Amino acid sequence: MGRFLALDYGTKRTGIAVSDTLKIIANGLTTIPTHTLLDYLKSYLEREEVECIVVGLPKQMNNEYSESMKHIRPFVKKLSTLYPNIQIELYDERFTSALAQKTIIDAGLKKKDRQNKALVDEVSAVIILQSYMESLRLQNK
Repeated sequence: MGRFLALDYGTKRTGIAVSDTLKIIANGLTTIPTHTLLDYLKSYLEREEVECIVVGLPKQMNNEYSESMKHIRPFVKKLSTLYPNIQIELYDERFTSALAQKTIIDAGLKKKDRQNKALVDEVSAVIILQSYMESLRLQNK
């Protein structure tokens, strides 16, 4: 049984989260420099079976795509070319950074840890993935 993998894609860093094999719980995996993302994914996908890659879809409040979509489109196209057997989904990522900040604060982390942008990106990827999995559960009811 394959896992789901989520990416909070950014121009500098990408937060990565992964589901358990039952696709119930999302866990933070890591945050890496975006320029190393394809190499990281190649290595990860050689070790782990991934059924679906969920990429955060950057939308604004008016439902239009944000400026970062110009970076995400070519990345998703390349990803689908490299891994044609893996489903790739775009999933709305609005509010994930704010939710990640709140989650980190609620977890009681120190101010220095709360300012760690890599941690925010990883937690954002977890939120994207957990939300995606929950939406699938609601569709299947």
